[in-house]
Amino acid sequence: MVAVPGSKSVTARALFLAAAADGATVLRRPLVSDDTEGFAEALTALGYGVEREPEAWTVHGRPQGPAHPQADVYCRDAATTARFLPALAAAGTGTYRFDASAQMRRRPVGPLGDALRALGVDLTYEDADGHLPLTVRAGGIKGGTVDLDASLSSQFLTALLLAGPLMAEGLRIRVTGIVSVPYVEITLAMMRRFGVEVIREADGFTVPPGGYTATDYPIEPDASTASYFFAAAALTGRTATVPGLGADALQGDLAFVDVLRRMGAEVQVGADATTVTGTGRLSGLTVNMRDISDTMPTLAAIAPFADGPVRIEDVYNTRVKECDRLEACAQNLRRQGIDVATGRDWIEIRPGTPVPAEIACHGDHRIAMSFSVAALRTPGTTLDDPGCVKKTFPGFHGFFASVREQWGV
Repeated sequence: MVAVPGSKSVTARALFLAAAADGATVLRRPLVSDDTEGFAEALTALGYGVEREPEAWTVHGRPQGPAHPQADVYCRDAATTARFLPALAAAGTGTYRFDASAQMRRRPVGPLGDALRALGVDLTYEDADGHLPLTVRAGGIKGGTVDLDASLSSQFLTALLLAGPLMAEGLRIRVTGIVSVPYVEITLAMMRRFGVEVIREADGFTVPPGGYTATDYPIEPDASTASYFFAAAALTGRTATVPGLGADALQGDLAFVDVLRRMGAEVQVGADATTVTGTGRLSGLTVNMRDISDTMPTLAAIAPFADGPVRIEDVYNTRVKECDRLEACAQNLRRQGIDVATGRDWIEIRPGTPVPAEIACHGDHRIAMSFSVAALRTPGTTLDDPGCVKKTFPGFHGFFASVREQWGV
């Protein structure tokens, strides 16, 4: 059994929903990481009550918005914090400034800012348009109809969906170019648990007004984190079973096991657990990963060990993550002596035997964890920034070492 920590995506959404809900919400087994702790601290800065214990966080909701009339919120490296909380703050009353790390400042927030402005929100950028730092001068949101381009990130759509019930007239969102659709499904399912049913339409969504109801909410394990252990099993011929991730899991990234199945691994998805067993071979393939792009680096890192080329398509949005992940993967694989070709939204990796090299993590947790998996077959591989895993899994290296010891690899 590989007991991975709670989902970052679910924890962040749950924190927003709990803060917006009427009453006190208990979040069971939330992910404790730099991103989620930063989100909780940002809520505290806005004036929400957040009590953190080892296995449960309690959030005291305020449907009327932040308790503090003014706040300076630091979002660290977290895109969920930087993209979700301006929408939450805008539904209240006050002046709220949002800033973040240099890495997060480089990532776009423009589509969300444009949508909020179209809804009448007073939102200004300090430096580069469409990037943090930004300030929201909030006076509530009337709601209505808004157009959104979600082609760079589904998080812009999620922020608006989550904020919709707090708007006086609700919200109608016309959407173009959605990426990472499974993450939107997570949002809709979680809103339902907090008492809001979103109406799907041909060109978007309608969110009714009325607010949320507090609840007791368990956080499921992180499917993106599980991908590293599933990939490790497929790569080494071992077996990884992750409890808590089964057929009813919210997270679309569990579909990564279907990619491993196509490559030759044995996969079992049960009611409350998923198991991957390596068979001693990995086949090449062409795969569209638009909907599970956070697992693209996992596949790219182990791709050289396949018996044919691995081509990953439709992943342009990975270029605007913590780093340009598509280019970072290509760069590191070439350092290892692997033949790689790339285009605007694709990468193709040819079979080869990687040589030990120092992996350039670019401050990106997913690059560090993905190439740690591949290092199982390339002893001597090192990371230039192993600590960047703190963003989603601070204990990753120790945990991964214990799994390696258990497997004898």
